[in-house]
Amino acid sequence: MMLFSKLTVLAVFGACDALLTNPVQASSTASVKSRVINPLGTDRAYVTRDIKTPDPIPEEGQVEALEIMKTGRLYRYNVAKADESAVSKCEMEIAAYTGHKYCVGLNSCGSALMLLLKTTGLKHGEKVLSNAFTFGAVPSAIEHAGGKAVYVESDMDMVMDLGDMEKKLQENPDCKHVLISHMRGKLADMQGIKDLCDKYDAILLEDCAHSLGVQYKGKHSGHMGVACAVSSQSYKMINSGEGGFLLTDDPDIAAQTAVYAGAYEALSGKHVTVPEKEYFKDYPTTIPNYSLRMSNLAASVIRPQIKTLDERIAKYNARYQKLHENLATRVGDHLSIPKLTPEVSTMVHDSMQFILDEKFDQEMIENFIEECNNHGLPVELFGHKTNARNFVNWGFAPANAPLPKTADMLSRACDVRMPLMWDDEDFEDMADVIVEAIEKVIEDVGLE
Repeated sequence: MMLFSKLTVLAVFGACDALLTNPVQASSTASVKSRVINPLGTDRAYVTRDIKTPDPIPEEGQVEALEIMKTGRLYRYNVAKADESAVSKCEMEIAAYTGHKYCVGLNSCGSALMLLLKTTGLKHGEKVLSNAFTFGAVPSAIEHAGGKAVYVESDMDMVMDLGDMEKKLQENPDCKHVLISHMRGKLADMQGIKDLCDKYDAILLEDCAHSLGVQYKGKHSGHMGVACAVSSQSYKMINSGEGGFLLTDDPDIAAQTAVYAGAYEALSGKHVTVPEKEYFKDYPTTIPNYSLRMSNLAASVIRPQIKTLDERIAKYNARYQKLHENLATRVGDHLSIPKLTPEVSTMVHDSMQFILDEKFDQEMIENFIEECNNHGLPVELFGHKTNARNFVNWGFAPANAPLPKTADMLSRACDVRMPLMWDDEDFEDMADVIVEAIEKVIEDVGLE
């Protein structure tokens, strides 16, 4: 029995070896064609894979994490020199990838969003313009920083509506912060947004949690504003479970961020991607220490993932293009897929969003979602009454004015992840489930 157990373990780890050393390579044995094992006993497509499958940590990251655990030096400042810290190394690599001068690793992207506001002078009770369509962590960060959110409509391409943005800036002349969220990696007309911020003397900040790797006019996202935040939460392009980075070219923002995060006394000297000592002024004694530091353990698992970003992005985008073409060809009359802003020169398609046609009433939408779920594909409706991306669920920071444009979009907007570790054939199953669910709902109500 013991021999069997050992052989079993060896077999499992042997099959997973490619995943551990190269996350871009998906297992060829992990998927069983759905038509063969459909538990419903029909010839309908059925997805057998876990939609929540995250990218695994490369072997290099596992080894580095283990070495750090052996030393016990998980604390970023428990090193002799700044460049010996895994966090410092990770900050340098992230800054090099995005093209920013300064970078501070943090315990979450939510912390980074909050510090974007604190370090740019937001006072308690002051207003912050932000997307009406985003994740609840964004208004949460505004509330955490002591601000009051004012929401701007999002359009059918799931980006901020510039007309409504200008209207809100005119109606709120005391609002001096705009925090734009690049939800699902989709960038709005950032030049137009920057121009409006300049016109109304507002500070532009960017939530790039979903847009690591996305480029606007050939430059990495996060450069139109004075600072940005990047995430390493498990479902993002880099995975440390939780984590984030604040990136900027502004030395004062960077110095404040390091101190807020926990660089007390003279610990700023154990950072590499922060400005010179004179920029820290008296901050270590006048700014509170919120203890938001990233650990060496988190940084160690992130670092090798940075090396494969471009390769993984290419794989995501190739799969997305095929799925996009499949859905557009087969059910293009029944749904629309958001268009990219023309100035977006590189996109990262790690998920698929589509908006069901206006002929889909609430009952038809619910039936479509149920059909997909019953066939192994959890499709999320952004406008669902429990979805954290639906502004009606932000009771801690409620909208103070109607948002009909966003509400209409959310009511028919669907979202499905595209896990990297799936096989190409799994996305054919995904397309089949979506198409067959739409056709079933259309047939049931007698529509063509």
